[in-house]
Amino acid sequence: MTSSGMLPLWRAAQVFRFASLLYAGAVQYRVNQYYAHRSLSWVVFALVLVWSGIAAVLYSTERRRRPIVIVEVVVTLVLMSSTLLVGPASYFQHHQVVPTSFWSTNAVVSVALLAGPWWGMASAAVVGLSALAICGQLTNISFDATLPILLAVGLALGYGSRVVRQAQERLEQAIRLEAATHERERLAREVHDTTLQVLAYVKRRGSEIGGATTELATLAGDQESALRRLLSRQAAGPLDTDGDLAAALQRALPADVTFSAPADPIRLPAATLSELVAAVSAALDNTARHAGPGARSFVLVEDLGGEVVVTVRDDGSGMPHGRLAEARAEGRLGVSSSIEGRLTALGGRAEVVTAPGEGTEWELTVPVKEGR
Repeated sequence: MTSSGMLPLWRAAQVFRFASLLYAGAVQYRVNQYYAHRSLSWVVFALVLVWSGIAAVLYSTERRRRPIVIVEVVVTLVLMSSTLLVGPASYFQHHQVVPTSFWSTNAVVSVALLAGPWWGMASAAVVGLSALAICGQLTNISFDATLPILLAVGLALGYGSRVVRQAQERLEQAIRLEAATHERERLAREVHDTTLQVLAYVKRRGSEIGGATTELATLAGDQESALRRLLSRQAAGPLDTDGDLAAALQRALPADVTFSAPADPIRLPAATLSELVAAVSAALDNTARHAGPGARSFVLVEDLGGEVVVTVRDDGSGMPHGRLAEARAEGRLGVSSSIEGRLTALGGRAEVVTAPGEGTEWELTVPVKEGR
């Protein structure tokens, strides 16, 4: 997430830091007469003042806050430990440490904003238990309010920071989606104004001339249809992150395809989902172009635990043995790149079974992580 999303929270935390510093100063002025080493207590307060200023500036401007938070926790614990030198111990058994517990809460606030609720509560436990240990009050832990208050601060601000991060991430995704949508629309307009018109013209003129140009007209028509289907799918928008494979396929498949999938969702990462759906669409495009009139297509999705298998089958004319190898040798890499290449890039495999008059069956296998 970008730094700007959390910056208002970090700056608000510095307002709390300033308030806690004023309180620490008031306590120091009011009670230092009871300390055994008054001069040392003022030295400690001066260090509190200096660090508070440095931290406020760094948190309000710096992007890399993790090192600052680590230093703050260490500085806070060291300054709290100075209580043992200021003494006397009998006084602090009934009073706050030096510096005050209120000021020490800043370390918990910083950890919670940086790392979330669990780390915030962990830092609260460290600071709170340290304060009780320094004052010799660990035996009264159930009656002291310091630790519960610090834990509540770490939990509340940690969850708050998590909500802000999630909201910022969703906003950034929406901005990227809007930009991608505008770019797709621009490309679609350019393709429509140039490539599609040329393909349509070649198809029309080739059919009119006849003879050897008829095959050229047919190829141009096939490519025009495929490109229009691609633009139509792109206009529908990108697939949802960690989306359901069955839902994504149902959105992408033509209405006349027979589709079957498990009742439970099969969730895949966005990149895997997008490439797998594209490979299935490419297999169906091949069926539409080469399986012959009246050929029907069937898509079956299976979740085998460690891998997902999508079977794309048709009852068309099929292909002679070795036809795909011949196409690659001739430099026609459509199937190789659009189907096999995609599955290889995903760490999976694409296997085809076909024979003349027996249709074609693609088995697309993708490995998935357990517990996805």
